[in-house]
Amino acid sequence: MLFSEIERTVQSFDFNEISNDRKAILQPLIEYIQNKVNNQEQVNLNFICTHNSRRSHLSQIWAQTGAAYYKIKPVYCYSGGTEETAMYPMIAETLRASGFKITVLSKGVNPVYSIKYASNRHPLIGFSKLYDADFNPQDDFAAIMTCSKADGDCPFISGAEKRIPIAFDDPKKSDITPHQKEIYKKSSHEIGTEMFYVFSQINNYDL
Repeated sequence: MLFSEIERTVQSFDFNEISNDRKAILQPLIEYIQNKVNNQEQVNLNFICTHNSRRSHLSQIWAQTGAAYYKIKPVYCYSGGTEETAMYPMIAETLRASGFKITVLSKGVNPVYSIKYASNRHPLIGFSKLYDADFNPQDDFAAIMTCSKADGDCPFISGAEKRIPIAFDDPKKSDITPHQKEIYKKSSHEIGTEMFYVFSQINNYDL
């Protein structure tokens, strides 16, 4: 069971906010996951953006939370970038405001965060890394391209079974503005809604 504050956030997700065009973009991801479930195979999703600092982390975390919410398993979500930087602090703040329990495991130029969505589930480990880092799967995964730049820069992802572009708007545009907190919350809401929509479409025959 998700933490109660996350449950309240989830109740604000409205799948009717997702346009038909956007649902068509998400469909290949739905089909990839469904095929894995049908074949009783592990689902590995690697969400990739240029710096692995914002959108890829939000996508990874909301996707893993959505899989747990809809009882789709085994699902393992990762994130990475074409460059290694740091998880932007506003991401941790935004997720904390949505109900996630976040602990800083190590500080420095590339902090490491423990991110929990339920009391009896392993935490996600959030930090910036290259998409092909040892921490991430090396084969049998779907590469989910969450930004257009990474999508354009990396036409081929080694080891990926499927490459699926689902670019999101970058909340970075609001950095150092009075609207930053609001824009990051909106971005998290959009990504959370879409990831939950994806997993809501999976037929889980074990239920």
